[in-house]
Amino acid sequence: MLNNKGERVNKEIVPTENKRSLEVIDLLDKAIEKFLLTLDTKPITKETYKKALRVFEIWIKDKNYIKPAREHILEYKDYLKDKTIVNNDGEIKTLSPLTVTAYLTALRRFFAFLEAEKLYPNIAKDIKGLKRPKGFLKETLTKDEAIRLLEGIERKGLNALRDYAMINLMLRTGLRTIEVSRVLIGDIGRETGETVLRVWGKGRDTKDDFVILTDKAYEPILDYLQARGETKLSEPIFISHSNRNKAEALTTRSIRRVIEDRLKAVGLKTAKVTAHSLRHTAGTMALLNGADILAVKEMLRHSNINTTLIYTHNLNRLSKGAEKFIEF
Repeated sequence: MLNNKGERVNKEIVPTENKRSLEVIDLLDKAIEKFLLTLDTKPITKETYKKALRVFEIWIKDKNYIKPAREHILEYKDYLKDKTIVNNDGEIKTLSPLTVTAYLTALRRFFAFLEAEKLYPNIAKDIKGLKRPKGFLKETLTKDEAIRLLEGIERKGLNALRDYAMINLMLRTGLRTIEVSRVLIGDIGRETGETVLRVWGKGRDTKDDFVILTDKAYEPILDYLQARGETKLSEPIFISHSNRNKAEALTTRSIRRVIEDRLKAVGLKTAKVTAHSLRHTAGTMALLNGADILAVKEMLRHSNINTTLIYTHNLNRLSKGAEKFIEF
């Protein structure tokens, strides 16, 4: 390719002498595809890496950096910190620290791959992600607020019965919105005398876990299903009753909207009280009422107990704060 002075410009991210099996034309795109093929991960993880690396690809082509160096990776990191997106509700927000860190993790692995293949130096080595905020980003509801939320739903009609059963379930089991969206009627079963709901958890390939359905969690679900009439085990538990998406499983977006509308209706919605707050409420309530920390970890299906310990830390910080011992 010639520039406006008639000089040949090298557009390759990888030097010509090291291009090996990669093609000169659109080399970065082909390098990403080659990298993704080498990943021994779940499809959803591959898709996440692909999305992250496409953001880098667009940025670096826009900047016209032919041979990116470490300083360019640091510049890209600053770009991610300030990057704005439009969320599902049409709000403009910056990327969360966790998302920025995930994008940088993908980049580090990509350049480590290029270096291992002797295609390009690892210019992203030891580039750090952003610090994870301490504690949780979402607030929990108190016992009185949880009761207020549920009592604010007048259980008349399919939508109200569904909303009550769904929100009640999340408050009593800590299910994530994606897990609620995936549950089928046939996922309700029995384990050694207990009623359980089999769960397809975050990052899982199958429904290999479960939550216990107490009577207070299960009965509203039965009321809702009975009101629906004849159902099949293969049907989702929580479905849309609108004409547009009738009988389809509620999406995570729809679930969040339902919960936030119900929170608003009783004056509980704030920037930090959202659908995810129901999960934190379940974990906090369990600990406050004497549940063992390991039992809470199992209920919330945390892969690392340190995540569960944040609940304990928050509770201890509030109940035993040093500020309460200061007197004049």
